[in-house]
Amino acid sequence: MAAPAELSGLSDEAAYGACSEPDASTKDFLLQQTMLRVKDPKKSLDFYTRVLGMTLLQKFDFPTMKFSLYFLAYEDKNDIPKDKTERTAWTFSRKATLELTHNWGTENDENQSYHNGNSDPRGFGHIGIAVPDVHKACKRFEELGVTFVKKPDDGKMKGLAFVQDPDGYWIEILNPNHMVTLT
Repeated sequence: MAAPAELSGLSDEAAYGACSEPDASTKDFLLQQTMLRVKDPKKSLDFYTRVLGMTLLQKFDFPTMKFSLYFLAYEDKNDIPKDKTERTAWTFSRKATLELTHNWGTENDENQSYHNGNSDPRGFGHIGIAVPDVHKACKRFEELGVTFVKKPDDGKMKGLAFVQDPDGYWIEILNPNHMVTLT
């Protein structure tokens, strides 16, 4: 009986070969948002603004469907338009926003939790936040009582960390300049 073949990912050639040239009609497309469901918006908004330094761009309520959306990003609060129509168009034109979705009442349900995708069945993994100094950011997170999945000096991939938000979603903390040493 032959030994099983060793597992590996795609070669660079195979990966690039699997890609198509973007159609010209997609030239102005952008990745605008990633949505996470949250149990308690007060805890989540505190975490993403106070701990991670994001800004709440806009909140939308949908009373007939009993849910709210909170859009956050790394934007200067002073750049947010005051006019609601302008603000909405501006919010949805930002790159890489985080959309927190709160289904009303989940904050009072002790049995309610969301799957973070990092246990079976695996799926969604994490979002990533680029910081100037991973160790300095993690020292601050530690002082704030943030839960760590991986600290910067743990494991095989040194210099990056993973923390958890109040719902258990993983957040990679990385320095773009350090990533070149990991790849």
